[in-house]
Amino acid sequence: MPPSPSPLARIRSLAPPSAVAAGLIAVTVGVTSSAALVFTAARAAGADEREISSWMLALGIGLAVTCAGLSLRFRAPVVTAWSTPGAALLATGLSGVSMGKAVGAFVFSAVLILLSGLTGWFARVMDRIPVPLAAALLAGVLLQFGTGLFAGMHGSFAIAFPMFVLYLLARRLLPRYAVLLALGGGVVASVLTGGWHLEKVRLSLAHPVLTTPQFDWKVLISVGVPLFVVTMASQNLPGVAVLRSSGYTDVPVSPLLTWTGAVQAVLAPFGAFGINLAAITAAICTGKEAHPDRERRFLAAAWAGVFYLCMGLLGATVASLLVAMPHALVLAVAGIGLLATIESSLTSALSDPRSREAAVVTFLATASGVTLLGIGSAFWGLLAGVLTSAVASLGRGKKAPSEASAAPSPQAPARTTP
Repeated sequence: MPPSPSPLARIRSLAPPSAVAAGLIAVTVGVTSSAALVFTAARAAGADEREISSWMLALGIGLAVTCAGLSLRFRAPVVTAWSTPGAALLATGLSGVSMGKAVGAFVFSAVLILLSGLTGWFARVMDRIPVPLAAALLAGVLLQFGTGLFAGMHGSFAIAFPMFVLYLLARRLLPRYAVLLALGGGVVASVLTGGWHLEKVRLSLAHPVLTTPQFDWKVLISVGVPLFVVTMASQNLPGVAVLRSSGYTDVPVSPLLTWTGAVQAVLAPFGAFGINLAAITAAICTGKEAHPDRERRFLAAAWAGVFYLCMGLLGATVASLLVAMPHALVLAVAGIGLLATIESSLTSALSDPRSREAAVVTFLATASGVTLLGIGSAFWGLLAGVLTSAVASLGRGKKAPSEASAAPSPQAPARTTP
């Protein structure tokens, strides 16, 4: 009978240093690169500091449950995250919307994700919405954050420009930590310029704040539907691709969507606006750096869940830290954190010549910020793109017969001139 492992060996088995480090890096990169967007989205809905800390608590608990639970269940590094593009969409779409109606849109989006997992129609839904159009929608939503980085240089050049330079250098030398290093540089620059209000920082635990959902059809259409589409197309779709490309092809997709949708629906009244599969941070936990044994890399995602729980419990501290940050730093880190997403979105949107016109229309209409019938530009941009795509398809269909008749007959080959 083999001897039982020592306590130290058990600890090393459950907490390999490389896996723990990968989980910590994934959470750190995820939070620092997009927490400012969550803060901005909450502020757009009129949230106070208590409600912002409740958002962080709800998101932290939701990510802890899904990261650790799904990874242990399927023995695969299933990393979840809040919807960064969703937060960007909310930052623009929740202006003037009450907190109750915003929470109603969160619940509605969660139910759609839950149904897509239970019924298995995720693939069919995404087939109905061409990927280039979804990418163009996302790029249009994020455009103002990208331009905000450079617009912020007008009044806060000493903060925004060093961050941008650090980001460019780190992208070439240490791409995994580019956003984190840019944030660190911005913190140093803002401290030197005296932009911080450290008297507002306080160390305290977060407390849940319950908001009763209110379901307004205009908000459901202008916020809930685009939030669902963006989350599925720009988060869950690449999240599945990361798992597949890393060799975890046996992980079923539908249960992942079911559980993320269900957890979001339960926690939405407390501020969990979007819980989905991660892509960028997931790659940190699925690579060789997380663990040399591919079968043990699920521990990195499980530890990411532990760190997300710690982040959620300290949500009030995170919220007060964001309040103390200079506004220029918030805008700059949000823009820098989204540069790669904007780049990939535009690349995907314009990749297919057949849908390029529809993608451009979707991008321009979404970026315009137009509001009709109380419904925001994200919905109208997607509708305009779908309409453009449909008309273009009709045009291609009409050209087909004439092109076919003009083609040489296979029985009578066309003459060639010597």
